[in-house]
Amino acid sequence: MADSDPSKNQPVGYEPPKVWTWDKENGGQFASINAPTAGARETIKLPVGEHPIQLYSLGTPNGQKVTIMLEELLAAGYDAEYDAWLIKIYTGEQFGSDFVAINPNSKIPAMMDHSQNPPLRLFESGSMLVYLAEKFGAFLPTEIRKRTETFNWLMWQMGSAPFVGGGFGHFYAYAPFKIEYAIDRYAMETKRQLDVLDKNLADREFIIGDEITIADFAIYPWYGNIMRNAYNSSEFLSTHEYKNVDRWVTQLNARTGVSRGQLVNAAGRPGGGVEERHSAADLDEAIRAAKDAANAKA
Repeated sequence: MADSDPSKNQPVGYEPPKVWTWDKENGGQFASINAPTAGARETIKLPVGEHPIQLYSLGTPNGQKVTIMLEELLAAGYDAEYDAWLIKIYTGEQFGSDFVAINPNSKIPAMMDHSQNPPLRLFESGSMLVYLAEKFGAFLPTEIRKRTETFNWLMWQMGSAPFVGGGFGHFYAYAPFKIEYAIDRYAMETKRQLDVLDKNLADREFIIGDEITIADFAIYPWYGNIMRNAYNSSEFLSTHEYKNVDRWVTQLNARTGVSRGQLVNAAGRPGGGVEERHSAADLDEAIRAAKDAANAKA
């Protein structure tokens, strides 16, 4: 550990103890559900709908990756109907026994495919994207160079996004007090990632070239939201600088599957978000109601 002046630490005089112990009163927006242990905390049965694919999620960027993929598959004519059940992470539903049996890491999304015998569990959004792409034969090239490039960018997103959400988002928006060093460190990394993406998109329509893939569906919810003012940070991060990313985000926003996928498990979201989704009609009705409400205000 690098030498430091304890008088400059936050709080002043703080030095890490020899053995770290958990203080559940450490503050922050998610302090009530965070803990350094894994496993189920209570017995909670998960519902199962009529479709083979059962998704247990929330309309966060990680959840949106999978619902965008599913809605894009449906828009392309594939038989990818699914049930999407809301998991309220703010109240700890991800620590219920059935959820933990699917995802021992207790993070959304979690998925079961009941078309497999026995039913197949999936956790980690990147794994779900690859599984669905291979199951339906869509959005993942078979040509070796394009396939590898898709995986390059998928893994980039999976490895990079924690710096954006868990790092920048936490210290800029959710931490109980502002720490200049932490915010500067993660703002720098977030802008570096946006620059990586911007340079890649300078001569590519989509992430790997002229065809849309699961890499786009993985990257868009995180970096699209940052470009469109996630954490109220667009001005702070000067996101207007990233012209190629902005063009790409606008292009994906116009896609039916992308726009519909963002509304799943996202009740109250502008445009017609729904708490649960069990058929296309659920989204159709919510979108229609949102449009009627908007017209009434106009």
